[in-house]
Amino acid sequence: MRTEQEIMELILAVAKADERIRAVLLVGSRANPAAPKDHYQDYDIIYFVEDITPFYNNPAWVEKHFGKPLIMQMPEAMRYAGGDGNFNYMMIYPDGVRIDLSFEFSKYIDDGEPAVVLLDKDDGRGFLPPLLDPSDKYWHIKPPSPHFFYSCCNNFWWCLNNVAKGIARDELPYVMAMLNGVVRTELHDMINYYIGVQHGFNLSTGKDGKYFKNYLSPELYAQYTATYSGSNYTDIWTAVDVMCDLFHTLAMTVAAHFNFTYRQEEEDGIREYLRIIKRAIGII
Repeated sequence: MRTEQEIMELILAVAKADERIRAVLLVGSRANPAAPKDHYQDYDIIYFVEDITPFYNNPAWVEKHFGKPLIMQMPEAMRYAGGDGNFNYMMIYPDGVRIDLSFEFSKYIDDGEPAVVLLDKDDGRGFLPPLLDPSDKYWHIKPPSPHFFYSCCNNFWWCLNNVAKGIARDELPYVMAMLNGVVRTELHDMINYYIGVQHGFNLSTGKDGKYFKNYLSPELYAQYTATYSGSNYTDIWTAVDVMCDLFHTLAMTVAAHFNFTYRQEEEDGIREYLRIIKRAIGII
């Protein structure tokens, strides 16, 4: 695998040789000083150009300068893409390097997401305003309001009814979609609130909670891992039960810290409904 220095030199050499490319910005995890560094990090690069036309849906140009990748994705050229006129090339190369190259033609708006200026041919008079030193503050956990806390709890418990009905109907794809796409999202929010209570809200747990292990106790993290299951319905029921117990533990701690009301009757109601479904299908 090529080194970071080699890739950066390539990215800058291409930009410096083409007057149409006016600025280069590094974003993503490599711009985040708090993100763990390894060989698998993407190179998230933005080329700023005044005219997007020569670079729009032109993979031949990219391959000419960066080489032929093992696979490329161009989101704006795909059937479900929206877009704002910019164009992205996402590429994985034979040595394992991944480069996500975006062409943009509007002035960069600093929203606080970590970013590092690699090149600015116009010295702040063009696409790039002065930027603060990058930090991960943009990704920090946000304390919940009472409304957000209640919404998280209510949606977690409510949507478990869909999981139970899906199991009863033998609708495995629906079960997994509800459990891992909806219910787990609320669990992740509650885990973040809990971690914020325990460690402070000046940290990030990463995309999709990838750093949960760093902040949860070994016992709680083991309980969290047990919320994942295979396709066997008995295992799924076990995972649901563990998920319910974990959510309760976390939510009670968060509620106590913020002096929020935890509506135990909603939890009791859905747990009774789960028992109804289990009895109906002969689990208990």
